[in-house]
Amino acid sequence: MWEQLLAGIIHFRLDWRDVLDIAILTYILYRLIILIRGTRAEQLVKGLIVLFIALVGSGLLGLRTINWFLEGLMTIGLIAIPIVFQPELRRALEHIGRGKIFQRPAYEYEEENFEIVLEELLKAIPVLVKKKIGALIVLERKTGLKEFAETGIKIEGLVTAELLINIFMPRSPLHDGAVIIRDLILSAAGCYLPLTENPNLSKELGTRHRAGLGITEVSDAVVIIVSEETGVISLAHDGKLTRYLDEKTLRSTLLNQYFSAAKQKRQVIPAIFARRFNQQNAEEEK
Repeated sequence: MWEQLLAGIIHFRLDWRDVLDIAILTYILYRLIILIRGTRAEQLVKGLIVLFIALVGSGLLGLRTINWFLEGLMTIGLIAIPIVFQPELRRALEHIGRGKIFQRPAYEYEEENFEIVLEELLKAIPVLVKKKIGALIVLERKTGLKEFAETGIKIEGLVTAELLINIFMPRSPLHDGAVIIRDLILSAAGCYLPLTENPNLSKELGTRHRAGLGITEVSDAVVIIVSEETGVISLAHDGKLTRYLDEKTLRSTLLNQYFSAAKQKRQVIPAIFARRFNQQNAEEEK
């Protein structure tokens, strides 16, 4: 079998379909590497690569017993992947589903309305920081968070600084959970979020930070976290955690996360027309 494979490689001829095939496969592998980096699946893939190299090597050297054993091991490993790594596979499929093809158009609310909510958040956060009151605030974007909102207490009220502070007060029955804001409405409080399984996360970070990071690994939500121990403001999005933010940086980051892409799209068409208009004027002057 291996002799036939080597002969096929030697006499292989490329056409444009083969080049396209290789390019697409390379891109898929690249995206898979990005998705599994920093997760438990990364170690599994490394192990499978080592097994595959050993399998090919044993076949080329004619080590039939070892080759038979490794083939069985690879088969068992491939069957076990969907069972053992179900969370990682779900995350990957959800990431694909958030692609541009499946996304709805830009957010259904205006920037001014978002800034009203943002002002209330920025009123509440300094109070929480000063008193070292822990907080976990999830802002929904394009991925729906209804299933997570249903784990908490339904509120469906306007976002106000006073309401947020009262929810996260230590004696409040809702202070340990997350607040979820959907469509600029405080949808629910006391919500349970999935914890991140990122092995590289600092041991100093507790459950609140792990939950905030975990929800961004399975959705495109943006999460504001206030540490109960230090009062440090953190922001989680796209499975990444940014710490030690001040109010100004938090404001600019949130506005950028929500509206930079939409602004760029709105500026594309006017820029094209402006460029064409300038070209016509230049030709007329000549």
